[in-house]
Amino acid sequence: MRIELNGERRDLRAVWFEDGIVKLIDQRKLPAKFEIFEAKTTEEVAYAIKDMVVRGAPAIGITAAYGMAQAALQGRDIDDAFEILRKTRPTAHDLFFALELMRDSIKRGAEPTTTAEKYANDIIGRCEKIGEHGAALIKDGYRILTHCNAGALAVGDWGTATAPLRKAHRDGKKIFVWVDETRPRLQGARLTAWEMVQEGIEHAIIADNAAGYFMRKGEIDMVIVGADRITSNGDVANKIGTYEKAVVAKENGIPFYVAAPISTFDFSLNSGDDIPIEERSEEEVLFCRECRISPKESRARNPAFDVTPAKYITGIITELGVFKPEEVWKLKK
Repeated sequence: MRIELNGERRDLRAVWFEDGIVKLIDQRKLPAKFEIFEAKTTEEVAYAIKDMVVRGAPAIGITAAYGMAQAALQGRDIDDAFEILRKTRPTAHDLFFALELMRDSIKRGAEPTTTAEKYANDIIGRCEKIGEHGAALIKDGYRILTHCNAGALAVGDWGTATAPLRKAHRDGKKIFVWVDETRPRLQGARLTAWEMVQEGIEHAIIADNAAGYFMRKGEIDMVIVGADRITSNGDVANKIGTYEKAVVAKENGIPFYVAAPISTFDFSLNSGDDIPIEERSEEEVLFCRECRISPKESRARNPAFDVTPAKYITGIITELGVFKPEEVWKLKK
C-alpha cells in the first residue's frame, strides 16, 4: 500500500517476514503513531492476532502463515504451533485456511518461508483481481459506503472492499467514500480513513447510525464491505453492524456488495447460523481508548461480528468475478 512516512512515499505491506521475525504495522496505534510490531515467537504471533495488532481475515491468515514458517525454522513442533495460533480468534476463516495449508505443506517437506511467502503473494494477488472486478461496478461520480476496515491493512495490500475503490480511483473515476466509524474499536474512523488519506481518495467519516440517514437522502449509490467468513449458501459474517447496513440498503434499493477472496469461503458450513461469533471484552464498549465513557456500575456485551443473510446481498466480488449469493457453490473446488 502507498504510505507517506516523514514526507517520503513508500510502498509497504501490513505484515511481512524478515530475518525470522514476523513484522506487522501495529494497527492499534494508527493513525496517531506508525509503529512496527515484531513477533519473534509463536506466542508473540498469537498475541498479535488476538490483541488485534493485526486484524482483517486475509491479513490474519498471512500472519498465521508466517507464524507457522517461523515455528518450523525455530524447530518448534508444528502441531503445537498450529494449536496455539488456531485458538486466537474463532470467526475469520482465513486463519484456519492458512494454518491447515502451512501445516500440511511443512509436513510434506516444503520449505516453510517459501511456502508462506507464496501464500501471502497469492492472497494479495487475488485481492488485486477483486479490485479489477469490483471497479467495473463503480461508475464515475459514485458515492460508496464501506464498513469497518477491509483495506490493505486487512490484507497486506490492496484490501478487499477497498481494492475496487483503489482501482476505480487510479483509473481516474471520481468517487467519494462514506467511512463508517465502526464502534467499538473504530476501525473505520482510524484505519479506513487513514488509508483513504494515503491513497488520496475523497471521503467523510460518519457515525455508524448515520448511514441510514444518507441512504434515505439518496447520497449513497452502493455499499461494499469485506467478510470474515462466507458459508455455502452465501451468508456472510463480517464486522458487527454489517447486517444493519445490508437491511437498510435493501429497503432503500441500494446495491450491497461483499468483497472477499476464496480463502474466506467456508463450504463446510451450510449457513451463517453455523458460524462461531467471537465476543470480545466488554471494556472495548465501556471505554474509548483509556477513557471510560459509561457509568462504572454498567456492564456491556461486545459481539465482534454479525451475519448478513444472503437475501440482502446483491453480489459477492471475488478474484474469479462477481457472483450472486446463490451462485457461490460454483466456487467450491
